[in-house]
Amino acid sequence: MKRATKEPVIFPIRGKGTVRSILWIIAAVVSFLWAIRYIESKSIYYPMKEITANPAAIGLSYEEVYFDTSDGKRLNGWHVVNDKAGPTLILCHGNAGNISHRLEKISIFHNLGLNVFAFDYRGYGKSRGMPSERGFYRDLNAAYNYLTCEKKIPGDDIILYGESIGGAVAIDLARRTKVKALITEETFTSIRDMAKTAFPALPYFIFSSRFDAISKIRDVSCPKLIIHSIDDEIVPFAMGKKMFEMARPPKTFLEIRGSHNTAFLESQKQFTEGIKIFLDDYAAFRNAG
Repeated sequence: MKRATKEPVIFPIRGKGTVRSILWIIAAVVSFLWAIRYIESKSIYYPMKEITANPAAIGLSYEEVYFDTSDGKRLNGWHVVNDKAGPTLILCHGNAGNISHRLEKISIFHNLGLNVFAFDYRGYGKSRGMPSERGFYRDLNAAYNYLTCEKKIPGDDIILYGESIGGAVAIDLARRTKVKALITEETFTSIRDMAKTAFPALPYFIFSSRFDAISKIRDVSCPKLIIHSIDDEIVPFAMGKKMFEMARPPKTFLEIRGSHNTAFLESQKQFTEGIKIFLDDYAAFRNAG
């Protein structure tokens, strides 16, 4: 007797149109996310490769150095040594240009009796690689290791200085290692907060970068100087005040005037005196301890 064979059950596809619609939706989502990442990257990083000048142009002798990051990127920097042999300040510059656009600031720090170590993040100036948040953290860590290991400078004789996005980078390291002090200038609370200001129509959670300075500064124990211009047209003054409020003592707030990129020059006397007073007070703080 012949056994009855079971016919296979076939689930009909409702039509090529449905599959095509799903593929279009997937493609649209991928394209949207790619566009967001592109906009995000172009909104955050403005690197310039050409080095237009060096410290010799302002009468300062310097050593040009190269050092490597933990992920194998070759970075470039300048070590400007001061005869007064004061603390060493690591300059973490902002998101645009390169170290050759910070000569006026290097001069101010040198005149304050500080040694200055200015370096370029990956993708900036002569430094190799492509800019990224994680990369920036590695870059500063490599600069710190270069000074402490190669130059034998103690961590508690190093001042971290960060302008704008560089402040977020400096804060990240200051909470993880020993430094003498932390100074930030025109630094935002986080990229998400900046996104709400710059792109209010977009949901903030679609941005992958964090630079979450506001949550990290709570963990920084060294003395802190928060500098912010009341006229800052890019990073709201309220962000600077919020950073100060969230920081734990010892801390100082310096209010200056002028635009985001030039306030340190427009308020140069106040800017310079504020840093000097902070450093003097910090020395007293150390002696009292």
